[in-house]
Amino acid sequence: MVTGVGYDERMAVASYLRVYLPAERVEDLLEHVAEGKRVAPVLTRGEFGLWSESSRDDAFVIEFEGRRYVCPRHARLRMLEGLLAFRNAYGGSPVETLVPEGTAARAADELEHIRHRLPGVRSQILTSPFYVPLRWFAAFDPGERMLVQEDGEVVSILHRTLVRRASRRLRRVAEVLEAVGFEDPVVEQIEDLARWVGAFPGEAVLELDYGSVAMLFTAAELAVDETAAEVAASIDALEEDDFEQAGERYAVAASRWAHAQSLGHVN
Repeated sequence: MVTGVGYDERMAVASYLRVYLPAERVEDLLEHVAEGKRVAPVLTRGEFGLWSESSRDDAFVIEFEGRRYVCPRHARLRMLEGLLAFRNAYGGSPVETLVPEGTAARAADELEHIRHRLPGVRSQILTSPFYVPLRWFAAFDPGERMLVQEDGEVVSILHRTLVRRASRRLRRVAEVLEAVGFEDPVVEQIEDLARWVGAFPGEAVLELDYGSVAMLFTAAELAVDETAAEVAASIDALEEDDFEQAGERYAVAASRWAHAQSLGHVN
C-alpha cells in the first residue's frame, strides 16, 4: 500500500510512463521499493543540477498477470538525456544560463561513454513534471485503471497493459487523428510515443503511474478520475465523425488536468 504525503508547492512533482521487461530478460539488479511508503523526494545537487532520485543501478519490480517484471531505472542515463533534451528543446539565453555549453558537452561525453559501455541500453521511463500528458492515456483501455488505496482512501492511480496492446492502440489513434485532419505536430506526438513503446518486446508491460502528481488531487477527485475512458471515448467519436461528442469528452479530460498543467507552465 502507499502512504500519501502533503504537497508543497515548492516541490516539483512528476508522473511516469514505465516499461517493464519480463524478469528473465533482465540481469540481476537491486530491487527498488516500488510500493510501500511514499516519501517526498530529497533533492541533491551535482554537476548537472538538482536530482531527486537515487543514482543506484536498481529497478522497479512488479507482478502482472501472474508474471514478474522488472524496469531498470538507469537514473544517470535518464538525467543526462533529460538535461540535453531540455537544452535542445528550449534554446536561447535563459537555457544557456541554466545549461552552459561546457556543461552540455560534459553531459554528452558521459552519455556516449555509458552507451559505449552498455550497448543497447535505453531509458525505460518517461517523466512528465506536474501532470500526465493526455496522449499517455491513449495507450490504455479504461478497464486497465487501478486505484491505489490506503486505509480505504484513494491515494494514487496506475494503469498497466502489455506493450503489444498499447502499441496497437497508439497506432490506431494516430491513424484516426490523421484521417480527420489533425495537424502534423499533434499526430507526430502520438507517433513518437508509439515508436518509443513499440521498440520494446510485445510481452513487456507498460505502466502509467501518477506518481507524486497524485498529491495535487484529493482522494475524492482521484476516485472519480476516468481520464483514460474520456480520451478513449473522444477517439471513438472522432472515428465516427461525431466531432461534437469528441470535443465534449476531450474537454472533460483536459479540464481535469488544467490546474496541474498550469503549474508546469508557471515553473
